[in-house]
Amino acid sequence: MLDGSIYMRRELTIRVVRAFYDGTLEKMLDKLPIELRPQTHNSSRCCIYHDRAVIKYRLMSLLGFSCDDETDETRTLTSYCQEAFQRDLKERDPEKPPLSVCKAACSSCPPARVVVTGNCRGCFARPCMYSCPKGAISIVNQVSTIDSSKCIKCGKCVSVCPFHAIVKTSVPCEEACPTGAIHKNENGLAEIDFEKCIFCGNCFSKCPFSAIQEQSQIIDILCDLKEGKKLVAMVAPAATEQFMGSIEQLFTAVSKIGFTDVVEVALGAEMTTKHETEEFMERMQSGEPLMTTSCCPAYVEMVNKFAPEIKKYVSDTPSPMIYTAELVREKYPDAKVVFIGPCVAKRLEATRKGIDYVLNFEELGSILAGLHIDIMSCEPWHLPRPAIVTARNFAKSCGVTEAVIHEAGGGFPEGFKLNAKAINGIDRKTPMMLKMYANGKIPANFLEVMCCPGGCINGPCSLKK
Repeated sequence: MLDGSIYMRRELTIRVVRAFYDGTLEKMLDKLPIELRPQTHNSSRCCIYHDRAVIKYRLMSLLGFSCDDETDETRTLTSYCQEAFQRDLKERDPEKPPLSVCKAACSSCPPARVVVTGNCRGCFARPCMYSCPKGAISIVNQVSTIDSSKCIKCGKCVSVCPFHAIVKTSVPCEEACPTGAIHKNENGLAEIDFEKCIFCGNCFSKCPFSAIQEQSQIIDILCDLKEGKKLVAMVAPAATEQFMGSIEQLFTAVSKIGFTDVVEVALGAEMTTKHETEEFMERMQSGEPLMTTSCCPAYVEMVNKFAPEIKKYVSDTPSPMIYTAELVREKYPDAKVVFIGPCVAKRLEATRKGIDYVLNFEELGSILAGLHIDIMSCEPWHLPRPAIVTARNFAKSCGVTEAVIHEAGGGFPEGFKLNAKAINGIDRKTPMMLKMYANGKIPANFLEVMCCPGGCINGPCSLKK
């Protein structure tokens, strides 16, 4: 089910796409916040001027700028647009974080706590008081009262209250972050500690105010397409779960945007499977106790920052995106490659590995909508060779494991017993679990780790939420 922040994000993208192709983007940008929030409009926040400020920053992110890039509040969106048109791909910083916090959009959510609501009846049984392990609950004027200095937010009182009068509040972005990378500054506004951030995108998808923003490359891609440059789209396997119609129809729709060719990343997944299976066999034969997959860049970031003990067991095999880019460049050495998928962390992996652009599924859907391209009415794209089923299932949890087992066939050494495990979605307990796998406290010899529950099909930039 979509919410208002997602609707607004997609509406802005569609409007920007249409204005770009109409040649009116520079003229309309500064008028758009006023057009969407006129004086007669009921504001979503304290006033329409606050609404307009948030829309401005969302448009900045669509133009490829971080909110932190603003050094002059009087600078117009038109000037940002002009800079975006002149931007040189070679000058970008490969380590620049793809996420930022829009301070104007952040609601300064109160800290997470356990609170007693007006439903409390002051019952004689006092289950809340007797269940509290820290003695944080007392009865004052026949109403339960919680001493926040003692409360550890265990939630036991919440579960035992017969009137559901006690609730545990949360800060969505902080609760969603698996590494504690988000905190409040002195003004109560969210900030991201990029020393801890693994770019999983959980905060991006969970913030109900859409205060976490992703720096888009959509303008760079559209500019190159308009100039007639060769761009090849590489569509991630997760696309099959995102769009109506067949994958072949989707590829035809993508080609109508102007891409020179469209290639399925599942072909690269075949190569990843082959090399990862060989690597797994070699590691097992050499006596190593464990190997973990390496396709999820957010997981790799988590290992580097929070679980270095397991790093030596992470596969050295490149991801399907990297292998697919190699295939594309062999055929089109003078073309730029564009990865299309549902992942925030892929933006960082792409810049580090020399992938030219990343387009997420939301952006692709908005481009298709902006250009009135109906996937269902498209003729099927001719695939020279469709990828095998196991490669197309890479985007689903345990898909990599199934692919490796299928590739190995009966080729495991005599007496070898496969003990495959999977971590289906990472959270704050994951680093400790990884350390336990590394130390042999959790037995396994093959471990697949997916940042998103269910796999990449549920990535933070998915169309289906």
